[in-house]
Amino acid sequence: MTDSDNRAEPLGGGAENSSGVIRQPIAPHMLGSATVTPDGDVEAGSWQSFTVVYTAGAYGIDDSGGLRVCFRFASDQSAPQFDNPKGANYTTVEASNGAVLQCRFDPKGNVRPWDKTLSVKVVNGYLLPGDTITVRFGITEHGGPGMRMQTFCEDSYEFRVLVDPVATYNFQPVPVQPMVRIVPGAPVRHVATLPSQRPAGTPFALHIKGEDRWGNPSDRCDAALTLRPSIPVEGLPETLQLAPGPRFVRLEGLKAAQSGVLEIDFLDASGALQFRSNPMEVTGPAEFLPFWADLHGQSEETIGTGSARQYFAFARDLAPVDATSHQGNDFQITNEFFAHLDRLTAEFDEPGRFVALPGYEWSGNTGLGGDRNVFFPEEGRQIRRSSHALIEDQSDLHTDAHTAAELFEAFAREGEWDVVCYAHCGGRYADIRAAHDGRFEKSVEVHSAWGTFEWLLHDAFDLGYRVGVVANSDGHKGRPGASYPGASMFGAIGGLTCLLLPELSRPALLDCLRSRRHYGSTGGPTGRPIIEFGAGFSADGAIFRDDPALGPAESRPGRSALMGDIVHLPEGDCSLNFRVLAGSPVETVDIFNGRDLVETFRPHAADPASRRIRILWEGALYRGRFRQVIWDGGATLSGNGITRAQAINFLNPDNPLRTDGEAGVSWTALTTGNFGGVDLWLADAAAGTLSIRTPLVEADLNVADIGTEETVFDRSAALPRLLRVQRLPETMDQTAFSGSLPVDLRDSGDNPFYLRLTLEDGTRAWTSPIYVYR
Repeated sequence: MTDSDNRAEPLGGGAENSSGVIRQPIAPHMLGSATVTPDGDVEAGSWQSFTVVYTAGAYGIDDSGGLRVCFRFASDQSAPQFDNPKGANYTTVEASNGAVLQCRFDPKGNVRPWDKTLSVKVVNGYLLPGDTITVRFGITEHGGPGMRMQTFCEDSYEFRVLVDPVATYNFQPVPVQPMVRIVPGAPVRHVATLPSQRPAGTPFALHIKGEDRWGNPSDRCDAALTLRPSIPVEGLPETLQLAPGPRFVRLEGLKAAQSGVLEIDFLDASGALQFRSNPMEVTGPAEFLPFWADLHGQSEETIGTGSARQYFAFARDLAPVDATSHQGNDFQITNEFFAHLDRLTAEFDEPGRFVALPGYEWSGNTGLGGDRNVFFPEEGRQIRRSSHALIEDQSDLHTDAHTAAELFEAFAREGEWDVVCYAHCGGRYADIRAAHDGRFEKSVEVHSAWGTFEWLLHDAFDLGYRVGVVANSDGHKGRPGASYPGASMFGAIGGLTCLLLPELSRPALLDCLRSRRHYGSTGGPTGRPIIEFGAGFSADGAIFRDDPALGPAESRPGRSALMGDIVHLPEGDCSLNFRVLAGSPVETVDIFNGRDLVETFRPHAADPASRRIRILWEGALYRGRFRQVIWDGGATLSGNGITRAQAINFLNPDNPLRTDGEAGVSWTALTTGNFGGVDLWLADAAAGTLSIRTPLVEADLNVADIGTEETVFDRSAALPRLLRVQRLPETMDQTAFSGSLPVDLRDSGDNPFYLRLTLEDGTRAWTSPIYVYR
């Protein structure tokens, strides 16, 4: 099986949603026209120059009228500038008749999703029919590199032209929009994906793709590979030819009869290792198997990229994940588009192969409860919006739920007990203090492309809520399940949720969400670790799936529990156990009881004489949309040198780690609740001084004093903002790790035990808690 064509379908989200206007007072054919040159295929993230020419229509443009050239909110092309001809993104605007024009760029200058706006105003003179305004983006003749294009693929990347010909400040779109097609670049890495676990003798598939430097699946792969599995695999070819054209290859019907850990190495003609698959455990029969999902993202019909059809196809064929859901902003979803989404989920849902879950995002203002995800077990359900802000048809306003509390009340009133929700932090953050109903809201999203939000889980603990943990992309770039941040405000790779299911189907998936039987990771190439986390008891406890604090709930007696379980243990001892298998060496396993760190496990022995020093920075400014913390800076050694430097979570290829001579490094970095950093291998383990300079932290450390325990510089404000320095073992190689821990229980209230995994390469994962109470 190879790549299939899933192109956009002509289905809009309403006139206001697509153009930024409600009325069309001037006939479209009288508005004029616009063209762009060149107009062919453009490589994602490349530097380009474009000329957009608007030709005035029947009205010309009056004095103080003008036009706008708009780009989508999700687009991360570089912003135009008008002052430095030798710099990047230099842009000029000129009228053919010499009229004086005023121009400015505003990232929030038009109605969503066409937020990013170059505004051109006629301030002296006017345009007659046939006169032109020429906008040149990315001028290079003065020495600048041009305009850096959007870093993700799109069949119809628009230079969306809106015109106000009669100076009424009512901008209307020209009938035919200038556009180019953004295509992937050459592959810089390959990703081979296996299921995380399968019983011996059962069929499975291997997925292979190449990704360009921005994470786009590439159609320019060209490699002859030899496949070498760690254990025998029936049906696996000895060689594989990756050829230009398809963006992925899927090998189906494979079987492994021997138990063990399967990893597949891919070798070039010389026998050198090029890449390796994630590990897959081949086991005996299992009650639950891990399946990976990204249940949160949206497409161009709301504020994302690409069509909804392309969205589902990417998740299934290119990510690949086992399940997804389209979660468009409710105030942009027309009834027609919601019906279209229902048709798509029905079409793509294929039990045993792929789950497409119906649903939407309730997108209320933070003060009214903030963002919530809503999932239905079937198509045909009523969408209850937070508002109709961008929907012209107001005939169903009576179905709106203006607050999160009203949303939950409506589900209860209508008897929709099969609805599942969870709270998340996107542009708006969910305020679960303002509203939460555990009968519907089962989890909190602790990681997405917007950043890391472990504080949302802490909020739930503080309030006594019993919730699970999920992570998803909340992607806007049309890449559910493999959502890289690109070069804009998104500061993290989109997350993934591992669902422990008896089978891959909608009923099993929803039961898993209700049971909180899942964990989340920060995604990326090593973002599919296998994690088992459980509890054992010396006496019988009552083990609940549903929260007994919310009403009558069935329980079973038992002496063991899984992640997500709620356990009443009146007496007896409790111990926790875990097992981890990952595609990168394990750095730490942290065990928490609520907010409190109980124990940190490290599979690699501390080495006080190691030459490896790790510098990490992490945090967010506050909970809202503009949470970025800037960590631009560097590290310099005096009386010592650097033999090797390795970046951690440097996710923007435009901003790599820079080497400054033999004794320094510098960086351009930001965090949005997640973390980044650098590992330095020094010439001498003890000599000299390490100086670190960032906007928040300036520190000078004697290298000899840097220990195996972290030195923490705390600059927390509304949320944690930390810089950490630590000595790590020079090499790490343990990708499998297990352990157990006896724990004390508080006499009152919950003991929400959860595990947080950190891998050497910066990947993180969190399990849903096990809630134990006396």
